[in-house]
Formats: sequence, C-alpha cells, structure tokens
Amino acid sequence: MKGNDNMSFTGVYPVYNLKFKIGVDGRSSESSKMKPIAELETFSIAIDGKIEEWNSMDQEGWASALMTGKSLSISLKGKRCVGDEGNDYVAGLAWKNGRECDSKLEIEFPEGAKLSFNCVVNVTNIGGGDSTNVAPLEFEVKAHGKPTFTPAPGLES
Repeated sequence: MKGNDNMSFTGVYPVYNLKFKIGVDGRSSESSKMKPIAELETFSIAIDGKIEEWNSMDQEGWASALMTGKSLSISLKGKRCVGDEGNDYVAGLAWKNGRECDSKLEIEFPEGAKLSFNCVVNVTNIGGGDSTNVAPLEFEVKAHGKPTFTPAPGLES
C-alpha cells in the first residue's frame, strides 16, 4: 500500500488487510458499537445467485436468463480470545437462539470500499480440538436482507 490513506491504494493486497466488525448490541448497534473481532485467521464469502431460465420461441430454443435473487454468507475461523469485545460477543451467541443471534457485520476493504449488512450469527465451534491446540472460534454469518456496498472513493463504476 502506498501512503496512509485509501485514495492512494493500488495493487494486490494480503487478505489480513480486510477488517471485520460485529455489532455488539445486535441489530440496534450504532457505529460506536461495531467492534473488530480479534484473532480471526480465515474467512470465505459465498454469494448464491438465484437465476431463472426460460426458453421463448423467438430465441429458437436458446435459453434466456435473469438474476432474480441473491444470498450472502461468510464463514469465519479464528481463535477464542477472552477479553476482546468482538470475540466475546460472538462466542456468547453460541448459547442463544432466535432474534438474540441477530446482529450487524461490516467488512472494510483495503481500497476503502465497505460492505455492511444485518445478519444472523451461527457459532459452530468455541473450544474443540487437541489438548495442545489453542481454543477455536468458528462461526457463520448469513445476511438478512440486502447488504449495502459502498465503493471506494474514486473507484466507483
């Protein structure tokens, strides 16, 4: 990265430059209650598009298609870090159900773009492994409704 501001960012970047923040007051979290989640190691984003296809006669048998829906989920894996506000919040959701698992997630990209959305948090592991392993924190967030993507300044298309 060149310089300290996002406007001067160019080139490739390591994945660790992404920043994840969780709303520790659930869906009612204000910006001051969006906290980083310590000790995350890996993540994967899955975007599932719903495409409807049809074959109209005027296309002579060739299919037409339209994207009619989308869903977004992110799987995150890291280490359990007691005392970190974001990590503690996520781990505490393991024992909750229903609307208590509703929150907000933000992802800040190195070039200055931001993805934010309401979500449901599903904690899948908060302590398994060999006796010599560091305790894990693994969870999935599923978007609830349409996310908001804010392009980086100067990179809007």
